[in-house]
Amino acid sequence: MLIDGTYFSNNLCLILYRDQQIKYTQLYRLSDGEWYEELKEDLQNLLSLGVQIESITCDGHKALLKAIGKVCKSVIVQRCLVHIQRMCRIWLTSRPKSTAAGELSKLVKELHTITDHQRWGFWVVNLQQWYDLHKDYVNEKTFHATGRYWYKHKLLRRSFSVIRKALPNMFHYLDNPRIPKTTNALESFFGHLKNHITIHRGLSNNNRRYFIQWYLYFKNQ
Repeated sequence: MLIDGTYFSNNLCLILYRDQQIKYTQLYRLSDGEWYEELKEDLQNLLSLGVQIESITCDGHKALLKAIGKVCKSVIVQRCLVHIQRMCRIWLTSRPKSTAAGELSKLVKELHTITDHQRWGFWVVNLQQWYDLHKDYVNEKTFHATGRYWYKHKLLRRSFSVIRKALPNMFHYLDNPRIPKTTNALESFFGHLKNHITIHRGLSNNNRRYFIQWYLYFKNQ
């Protein structure tokens, strides 16, 4: 299953729970954000309806991960590799200034090339070697104006921290080819939906909601 949210004007958030195997939206929610209580309720409703969830591919939103951990403890969580790449690219920039940032950026770009356990092994070893070589630089602190020491290269450290925390859930697709390694299919789905809404840009807020609901209904037919 793919789970992701997208935002429209006036704080309208659409969260989709879509079965990638049969191309079917199992559940959706229109809200003003991605909130833990709502996500937990949605997952509980899916299970109560008899939906068998083998895996969930998501972008790692904290509220969603918390809800999955509460409701679907035995379900495999696959972190979206593209989302990890995208965030690291923002923090490391397209032209990293330090050697450590440049090398980590190169490792992040290689994520999409990992198609078997051998390449996974090489990549993980290279990541560990990168940290062993640059850990003093990554953990370097400087005296902040607030009167305490803080990490000097915080964006580099943040990038590595995201990878380190996501690492246990980044490569489940290698063991099960049915598991999507990205949420790209939902991104494409959202893109088509927004293109249709753009054509009807004069819709009121309520009519925009109705349009989304009917769009999802007909897409499932």
